Amino acid sequence: MKILMVLTSHAQLGDSGKPTGFWAEEMAAPYYLFTAAGAELTLASPKGGQAPVDPGSLEPAFLTAATRRYQADAELQSRLANTVRLAEVDGADFDAVFYPGGHGPMYDLTHDRDSIALIESFARAGKVVAAVCHAPAVLLEAKTADGRPLVEGREVAGFTNSEEAAVGMTELVPFLLEDALVARGGVHRSVEDWAPLVVTDGALITGQNPASSEAVAEALLQALA
Repeated sequence: MKILMVLTSHAQLGDSGKPTGFWAEEMAAPYYLFTAAGAELTLASPKGGQAPVDPGSLEPAFLTAATRRYQADAELQSRLANTVRLAEVDGADFDAVFYPGGHGPMYDLTHDRDSIALIESFARAGKVVAAVCHAPAVLLEAKTADGRPLVEGREVAGFTNSEEAAVGMTELVPFLLEDALVARGGVHRSVEDWAPLVVTDGALITGQNPASSEAVAEALLQALA
């Protein structure tokens, strides 16, 4: 199995001065599941080099076994500091792509032409595209071969409006992910705030929040099996 993990390069919430990036749990738990399953994993980002972690995701209240392992893992930290530039990635080399969330992807990967082209090529080939929490934002500008929104008529999950309100980010984020998915014809599924949810629609796998990250990774591995 060859899996591409695409991380954000964006480190600031708009012009607020507040830091952001990828959410540690949503990178770490899938990373360790993929490597334990014997997958060959490549880490990429729009700019290449250091992928920024949201410092909030490393606060004590949010630490998990996976994020503690990541904090002590010099090899993984080195890989995150030296991600491949997304423009240099050939999607034909991979069986699946996985996008961790955090608010960062809403700012760069949503509109990144290389990411959009990658997702569209995977969708046309029937390859697995998986994203969790805020990362389903990467699907918003992707189109089908006949020019329709990729999510139109598809069941999807992602960070909900109520979860965004609960973390006090409604007025800071560039858009509300739930509303944006619905506006493009997505059939949005959700459960209560912070409960895990994975939605699989063909080769498209999405998860609602950080609690869903491990289950999304497991669903990806099951799809490849």
